Amino acid sequence: MCFDLDSSPPIPVIAGAAVSHRDLILEPLDRARVMAFAAEPEESNGVGIVVLPDVRGLYSFYEEVALRFAERGYNAIAIDYFARTAGAEKRGEDFDYAPHVAQTQPVLVQMDVTAAVNWLRSEKGGGCTSIFTVGFCFGGWHSWMAAASGHGLSGAIGFYGRTGDREGYPGPIQRAEQMQAPILALQAGADAHITAEDNAAFDQALTDAGVQHEIVEYPGAPHSFFDRKQDEFAEASEDAWNRVLAFVEKYR
Repeated sequence: MCFDLDSSPPIPVIAGAAVSHRDLILEPLDRARVMAFAAEPEESNGVGIVVLPDVRGLYSFYEEVALRFAERGYNAIAIDYFARTAGAEKRGEDFDYAPHVAQTQPVLVQMDVTAAVNWLRSEKGGGCTSIFTVGFCFGGWHSWMAAASGHGLSGAIGFYGRTGDREGYPGPIQRAEQMQAPILALQAGADAHITAEDNAAFDQALTDAGVQHEIVEYPGAPHSFFDRKQDEFAEASEDAWNRVLAFVEKYR
């Protein structure tokens, strides 16, 4: 598990920003009905963000992340993973996500990312000309994988994602040569499951593949440090958010 359900992203709210939001249903090529949340600025800067949640799928934390992007002029859409096994309705706090995570397939997640990217590029999604993925934990892995999945991304950002294979599926290290967008990895230095060696191997794979990238480790920070509740890691969270914004502006 990543964040508590009552957690919120440690991102400053821009008071008075003109932002609208709405729930959506996306339809990828296999005709699944994917639950999504879109946040839209009054004046778009032409950049779109696809937000990829943790293992619990779409819930309030990631809706807030999308809103914080929209306050800064980006069109953002946060998507769910479980359309094919749990339906496309909003879920309560008692949702048992683990069986649904086990049934996800990377190719289907990327199909859903395609639907989100296409929506952002459409007139109703803001007509975005530059698209980034931003993922957390489970979503971090899929965000980096999106760079190797033919979406035409401008960049892929991940917070504390695994760098290697997952459940037998080749991961970011194995797919580095297929990556066609710059990579930003914001990793927790005290993560019990993602080691410094894992991050170094990812760094080397991206270097060998000639992929522009930056891998940042925050010493002492635990998995899921990017949380307003984690007061002692507020400095790391602020730095991570600033790096996200700088990365988007650099590669847009």
